[in-house]
Amino acid sequence: MPPANPSDPATKRVTAKPPNARAHRGAPPPGTRSAALLLLAAVFDRRRPLEEALDQLPAALEPRDRAAAHRLAAAVLRHAGSLDAVLEPHLRREPPPVVRAALRMGAAELLVLGTPAHAAVAATVAVVPRPFAGLVNAVLRKVATEGAEIYESLDRERLDTPPWLWSAWHAAYGAAGVRAIARAHQSAAPLDLTLAPGAAPPEGAVELPTGSWRLPAGTRVTDLPGLAEGAFWVQDAAAALPARLLAVKPGERVADLCAAPGGKTAQLATAGGIVTAVERDPKRAARLRENLARLKLSVTVEEADAAHWMPTEAGFDAVLLDAPCSATGIIRRHPDIPHLKRPKDIAPLVEAQARLLAQAAKLLRPGGRLVLATCSLQPEEGEAHVARAAALGLLPDPIAPTELPGLRTALIRGGTMRTRPDMWAEQGGIDGFFAARFRKA
Repeated sequence: MPPANPSDPATKRVTAKPPNARAHRGAPPPGTRSAALLLLAAVFDRRRPLEEALDQLPAALEPRDRAAAHRLAAAVLRHAGSLDAVLEPHLRREPPPVVRAALRMGAAELLVLGTPAHAAVAATVAVVPRPFAGLVNAVLRKVATEGAEIYESLDRERLDTPPWLWSAWHAAYGAAGVRAIARAHQSAAPLDLTLAPGAAPPEGAVELPTGSWRLPAGTRVTDLPGLAEGAFWVQDAAAALPARLLAVKPGERVADLCAAPGGKTAQLATAGGIVTAVERDPKRAARLRENLARLKLSVTVEEADAAHWMPTEAGFDAVLLDAPCSATGIIRRHPDIPHLKRPKDIAPLVEAQARLLAQAAKLLRPGGRLVLATCSLQPEEGEAHVARAAALGLLPDPIAPTELPGLRTALIRGGTMRTRPDMWAEQGGIDGFFAARFRKA
């Protein structure tokens, strides 16, 4: 994000001083709303990822304010369509972007987060430009008294899902499927961990059928003992499956393509593989190295474009390709995705995935194994690649039901895997992933 220009009126609006009122029980701390406005402006106005915007918040911001701002911004992003539907009857004309963001923020506090009305209204009014303070005060007071009933009557699942995604998921998963997926996106995801060999799970963690350990949504990983010592790493239960499906044996040469942030790389290394991790982006490669160092794992990291990377010694026993994708399977964790992605983004991603798959096939020795994975719910980025694999000399290696304990419904046509966020609903859901396994002829 470029540095703020103090002479820009829009900058003055977004960086308005936080309220001086004392914090109320159930309300975010002072300073949170101003930070949340910065996050929302980054996503809605500049179409920047939420996590990137979070990293660019002022360094002086207290950790608790940073976490609370993220929670508030995520609530707005997750429910923006429904919040707008509640606000719209009280607006005669479209307000400036910063005012729209503040109204959404105040409505999210009132209707989603349960912040006391007096705290939500007064604190939101304090961070908008003065000429709009009366408007924001009047609208949010209406929302506080009448909004809950309207909010509960809405078809929130559909309002909070972009029409193009609703149509695509309806075509792929049917009327019941698209609604179940949208319902899963209404709530934040729990925190899943993969344990290092021999490590004990954190207190309160529950083991899932696939071997991951789960803690409630909102758990701060930095508060868990064992993080700095490398006892575990954060990884959704679905994200942990592709590396397990590769079934690496000790001593096998393994390539992990598009490897950052390193969760799958760590799985391959702890299984005994001699791993080369390939990552194109320098910043992500640096993060990959940091994570591997914390976990005390010895892995060769290559900073290169996996679509063209060809080492002197190819002939890997196994290759894991977790290809860059639209990430529509991880909206529970990244509610900014529906506001950043567009239908036109899919075709270029599919083409890039096809190039990566072709290069991955070249890296394998005859008889070697390859797992292709994407964290997308779009069939173009998953099932459609299976037909392409045959032309690359890749033969299907079907996944067995016993390899997906507790997830039999994720096993789909041809022995491939498709998890969806509405699966394991009673346990808190799971990310959306596609995975297919092949052997080189």
